Amino acid sequence: MTVRVGVADDQPLIRTGLRAMIDHVADLELVGEACDGEQAVELARQQLPDVMLMDIRMPVLDGIEATHRITADPALSGVRVVVLTTFDADDYVYAAIRAGASGFLLKDAPPEDVLDAIRVVARGDALLAPSVTRRIIEELAARPDPDRPAPPQLDILTDREREVLALVGRGLSNTEIGAQLYVSPLTAKTHVSHVMTKLYARDRAQLVVIAYESGLIRPGE
Repeated sequence: MTVRVGVADDQPLIRTGLRAMIDHVADLELVGEACDGEQAVELARQQLPDVMLMDIRMPVLDGIEATHRITADPALSGVRVVVLTTFDADDYVYAAIRAGASGFLLKDAPPEDVLDAIRVVARGDALLAPSVTRRIIEELAARPDPDRPAPPQLDILTDREREVLALVGRGLSNTEIGAQLYVSPLTAKTHVSHVMTKLYARDRAQLVVIAYESGLIRPGE
């Protein structure tokens, strides 16, 4: 299956580099480019890419608000956003993940990491996890945000589903969850899907945030 990719970045050199990477492999297809946030939202609506690579700092509309508009639109529920940043400690990354981004990439990441990240997010298998992502998630979960709705109650989950959510929150893959619970990876994937459905989560990135913000697991655990 070919993964359809959109690119939003105000720097022509970055867009050119990403285009060259994507065009070089058979299983990815570039479906459009945008140079600001408003164009990115319009690109998502017109082309419905599987994955949108989104720069954070852009004119007209920044990548955070563009991400929010995409992830909040039911018609774009199949579009996954990966934010691009220059600094792994960039405060904007926290806001982007809160806005619904499935993860983030550093702009200087090796090409193979970028391509693998696109595939991972398109599959929805796991939160994009460079070495700093876990720290980013823990930090955002620890930061109060008065404008953010309260995390969903976990009472609707079964004991097993709460256990699965905690393992997702710790960054485990379906295979690793299966090994922890002595079930097959397929069964683990089914449990994860049920949790996502019950909690109205778009992807595993949101499940990680919910696991922390609901108090199911604590930063540092």
